[in-house]
Amino acid sequence: MTGMRYFETTDDQGIDELLNAWHKGFPDMGVLALVAEADREAMVPLLQSLCRARGVPLRGAVFPALVADARFHANGCLLLRLDVMPFADIYHPLSPEIIQHMTDDVAAHLDRPRGGTLFMIFDAMVANIATILDEMYLKLADRVRYMGANAGSETFRPMPCLFDNDRQAQNGALVMLLPDHPGAVTEHCYQAPEGIISATSTEGNRIISIDWRPAFEVYQEFVEAEYNVKIDRTNFYQLAVHFPFGIMRANDDIIVRMPVALEEDGSVFCVGEVPANAVLTLLKAPAVDSLQTVDKIVQGLAELYGPLTGGDLLAFYCAGRRIHLGERAEGELLVIQHHTGAKQVAGALSLGEIGHSLQWGYPAFHNGALVCSPWGIP
Repeated sequence: MTGMRYFETTDDQGIDELLNAWHKGFPDMGVLALVAEADREAMVPLLQSLCRARGVPLRGAVFPALVADARFHANGCLLLRLDVMPFADIYHPLSPEIIQHMTDDVAAHLDRPRGGTLFMIFDAMVANIATILDEMYLKLADRVRYMGANAGSETFRPMPCLFDNDRQAQNGALVMLLPDHPGAVTEHCYQAPEGIISATSTEGNRIISIDWRPAFEVYQEFVEAEYNVKIDRTNFYQLAVHFPFGIMRANDDIIVRMPVALEEDGSVFCVGEVPANAVLTLLKAPAVDSLQTVDKIVQGLAELYGPLTGGDLLAFYCAGRRIHLGERAEGELLVIQHHTGAKQVAGALSLGEIGHSLQWGYPAFHNGALVCSPWGIP
């Protein structure tokens, strides 16, 4: 019996039967549910009702689409069984006091120097996720590994996208402490050109000016000069995903920031914060090395877990990356499944990804990435 099951429709009988079978074998179980945005209004209340009826702890989130059988699906839900429900809670709204409370709760549940993996799902509308991760690391340091993703709507309209047995919440975070969990592999493999610019004025995830000029004006010029592509307000959302910003880190890491919206004053909104005076480049997304991404993920999973043949692989795949790669996006998932030998690859289309390039390293908030981790070790 697998601990991961996808339902394409609101199949209350099938879900009910699965929960009965799971609960019979694992009386202390919990459920993590990933729900497609299109079915949120029907699916979330159904899952809440079924889990409440049998006293099963439920935590979940709504995503633009789901991944099942290494393919994208606009409907349904993915249920993941936790054989014994670990510490897991939803915190909202994420005020400084709530963030401190959330971090203190995680620290209180760590029972060893290094206590597994902190799995987080944020509402994508939270504008300061990178800062929150910084604050959490100051308290938790390398006592946990970090992995996670952003939930919500691909339209970036606010909506309740986190839920448990009784609540639906927005502007918050779901945190789950997975004991004895080796973590995830996070990769994007975007390549940086030589030209750099400076974000001279920012506010959270809003770039106000670049090199002391309106951000969008400089962005337009840079894209046309470097890549011979003309971007204006009418085609911004369709084209900007192909030319994301890259934040250049001192250790040569690149943090991807997808531009997703414009303001009348020329400000550019990204998925994730951009620090003031950050050294930026415009990443040539057509040069993203898909094969290198897949190779690094497969190699990283093998180093963390060993053989994965016959197991279940949880995957979060960036929505912007899917738009850019088109049909090649599912190809990445299928190749990962083939090379790892996983029985299934399932998860969600994410609006931001959390991970680190080194195990026990500093957590970073990414765009354009894949996050992969086995769900239950075969």
